[in-house]
Amino acid sequence: MNKVDEKQIDASLAQKALDGDKTALNSLIDRHYSDTFNICLKMLYSHKDAEDVNQEIWIKIVTQLKTFQFKSAFKTWMYRIAVNHVLDMKKRSVELEIAGGLDGYGNHLANIENEELNQEEKTVLKEAVVEAKLSCMSGMLMCLNREQRLFYILGDIFKIDHNMGSEIFEVTPEAYRKKISRARKDLFSFMDGQCSLVNKDNPCTCEKKTKGFIRLGYVNPDNLMFNKDFKKSIYEKLLEKEEALEAAREDIHTRLFQDHPYEQKPEKILEDVLSDHKLHTLLRLN
Repeated sequence: MNKVDEKQIDASLAQKALDGDKTALNSLIDRHYSDTFNICLKMLYSHKDAEDVNQEIWIKIVTQLKTFQFKSAFKTWMYRIAVNHVLDMKKRSVELEIAGGLDGYGNHLANIENEELNQEEKTVLKEAVVEAKLSCMSGMLMCLNREQRLFYILGDIFKIDHNMGSEIFEVTPEAYRKKISRARKDLFSFMDGQCSLVNKDNPCTCEKKTKGFIRLGYVNPDNLMFNKDFKKSIYEKLLEKEEALEAAREDIHTRLFQDHPYEQKPEKILEDVLSDHKLHTLLRLN
């Protein structure tokens, strides 16, 4: 399906939703809920915070649907609401815990003892090691300020191009590219000097930090937060979309983040959005 078809489908569903068609509204949310949820998850680290914020965003999107003028793509308008909401909201749990930026994070990692896993532990803790990697990289993102995180997540990880991105953030395409470049430079400089996934000579390895992460509560082998039954990565999700093929980069830093799970929408929260009594009053849902 090409971009024109996608825009037409969204516009048609939005118009029907405005006319009170609950099925059309459900379809519109179903098409895009996971996109905003995964952005919230990369922004906030915590699944609980991401679920709460995403629900707030979608209640706002639906209650403001009457202001959508069909001049831009629905997806652009949707992302603009999401971005403004995230920029303006109060700090969430992990944001309040992170201090000292990337330098402070590097010092914290250095203070966690490197511990070799024996062969049995490598087998038993195989999934926990992946969880440690995902948790650590998500922590790196949290060290960027909120605006940097948003530009990097949308522009580099989710590959929203400079035309759409400039509309979402209401900046020039050049300014959009510069914002992404600055965030990328800060993050990649840290990874080059710290992370063995980028430079094998670096001492900080996911495997050697896993037992320390478990002791500190960052990883729970019996209750994985990031590495649990996901079906595809962000990169695989991008490749489903024709416009992302040319934009897909082979940069090792970017691909490490794009290899993180792309999670499907939580069904219960989707139901909660649709059952919100304010929506029925505002949209006259059938």
